Amino acid sequence: MTGLIKPSRRSVLIAGSAALAAPFVATSARAADKRVAMVVKNLGNSYFAACANGAEEAAAELGGMEIIYTAPTKPTPEDQIAVIDSLIAQRVDGIIVSANDANALVPVGKKAAQRGIKMMSFDSAIAPEGRLVHLSASSTPLIGAKQVQMIGATLNYEGEVAILSAASTMTNQNAWIAAMKEEWKDPKYANMPLVSTVYGDDQDDKSYREMQSLVKAHPNLRGVISPTTIGIRAGAKAIMDDGLVGQVYITGLGLPSEMLAAVQAGACDSFAIWNPVEYGYSSTMIMGAILGGAATAEGATLSMGKKGETTVGAEGECIMGEPFEFNASNVADFAAIF
Repeated sequence: MTGLIKPSRRSVLIAGSAALAAPFVATSARAADKRVAMVVKNLGNSYFAACANGAEEAAAELGGMEIIYTAPTKPTPEDQIAVIDSLIAQRVDGIIVSANDANALVPVGKKAAQRGIKMMSFDSAIAPEGRLVHLSASSTPLIGAKQVQMIGATLNYEGEVAILSAASTMTNQNAWIAAMKEEWKDPKYANMPLVSTVYGDDQDDKSYREMQSLVKAHPNLRGVISPTTIGIRAGAKAIMDDGLVGQVYITGLGLPSEMLAAVQAGACDSFAIWNPVEYGYSSTMIMGAILGGAATAEGATLSMGKKGETTVGAEGECIMGEPFEFNASNVADFAAIF
């Protein structure tokens, strides 16, 4: 695991158009001859500041690669393209992008390639035509399995469990639930049946009510999995408000800042999401490998430093790993970040 690095203070100056912010430049003690820009969706986002900290850590391990952390002031594709155009003019060696629009950034990605600049995406992909590879935080099978594993560990694999999802039409939610059910086939979950799946439509009020209804409908309910940040926080609030701490536990995909109180109260034993420090670190390590001449064709392997290796899949997609688990030992530190 990449260590937790709290975001440093960064002063950002607006140069010319309000859409384009002057980049923050960080260099390590040993300066190398490569300059890599991390272009995120917009400024003032603590999640991306944590990604930048991971990038700085990777840069130091790579011998002092220069990291340019920048973003538009508004999260629009037009403003992000202006930032990237500026970086192309500066002749950086590589660009790592969290795209505001997958297709709109393809032309500027092609322009970068024509100038010999390596372009990859992370967090939010550029369409394959506009970049070499994209690093996804995780995969559907890993995301689904992790959530069942967490509630299993909390309940010692015994007791009724329900799922509190977002909307029934959401593709990612349904895919994760299907992956959960695959994990549930393991014999170790034989005494931990799935009794219901309900939908809170990613609305706090509805998710809260659905959580209350689950408890009433299933008096022996012991656990709930909510693969949505809105559902897990609303469900946890219902557990605390209704005096069910210690009787019913919730897990799923959540944000540390929103789940801190639930973990401290005992309504949630553990939950998961991507670790942004590791995400920035792994992306930068991959860029370092690419700049060092590593192949990016399907089937090639790319180094992620301390995170191991990733294999390039179809359309250049790479996977960082399983979601990062948060619990009482680390949630407070990460809650200060995102």
